[in-house]
Amino acid sequence: MDTTRSAITIGVFDGVHLGHRALLERARARAGDGPVLAMAFDPHPRAVLRPDAPAPPPLTTFDRRADLLLDAGADEVLRLEPTPELLALAPEAFVDQMLMPHAPAAVVEGPDFRFGARRAGGVDTLAELGRARGFAVEVAEPVEVDLHDQSLVRASSSIARWLVSYGRVADAARVLGRPYELAGAVVRGDRRGRTIGFPTANIEASTLRPAEGVYACLAVLPDGRSCAAAANIGSRPTFDGTEPRVEAHLIDAPSDGDAIAGLPEYGWQVRLQFQAYLRDQVRFGGVDALAGQLARDRDRALRVIESLAAYREDGDVPA
Repeated sequence: MDTTRSAITIGVFDGVHLGHRALLERARARAGDGPVLAMAFDPHPRAVLRPDAPAPPPLTTFDRRADLLLDAGADEVLRLEPTPELLALAPEAFVDQMLMPHAPAAVVEGPDFRFGARRAGGVDTLAELGRARGFAVEVAEPVEVDLHDQSLVRASSSIARWLVSYGRVADAARVLGRPYELAGAVVRGDRRGRTIGFPTANIEASTLRPAEGVYACLAVLPDGRSCAAAANIGSRPTFDGTEPRVEAHLIDAPSDGDAIAGLPEYGWQVRLQFQAYLRDQVRFGGVDALAGQLARDRDRALRVIESLAAYREDGDVPA
């Protein structure tokens, strides 16, 4: 039997922001030659604890969250399904049943960590249980982030969600440590864009949509290719639309007629990395006025993406 001891961190980890990355860095330092385990609740426990109150819209799918956790330093990501039975465990039982089988040498959490039935346990409870069972508990300090308006915030899923929901994607990137992403399958739309010279990929996504508006994005294709994109989030008021949509005009994607070269017309996955907010949704007086604005959106989005690429090549970070 392998007796290598692990370092564990537990949470929802939605978005895998800078605070989560700090937990994993401390867990790695504690693990030594042992594995780092990230135990991630999915779906959000609130969906079980308060079924009458919807859980916050997720920033990431679980699969993407797992990839980000592995990239941040976890050796393994264990999904914790928040069943009523699991959430009803007393703190002692939670530790014995969920943590001890993984032979923890250390558990790393933030100061607000709560666990066990009715959130009865905190980091002090965890430390007391650790002393009795032979593992250490480290409390990592929160990570503070300065936003573009010079305000200082604590990195959290809640603040990242708030920033995205108000279109502040550049600030959300500061909290997350990377651009906010919206991923999903390309589905058939009403195909209007191609009739005015601006074909779009209509994306069906299950994660949080940014505020309505137009954004400069980097679109990542299934094979890893990327291209600049101008993405519209909203209901298309010029065409009297009522259903919110995510539509991305892929500016410099390799084209093969009406489709992206090497991809079917529909059904493929794309990730939109939001770089900058460009403008509000506007109802235009006609198709010609709309097409003119879309051309300006395309040019501006391309300039944003090109400028960010130049910053990366120089090793600088845009302000």
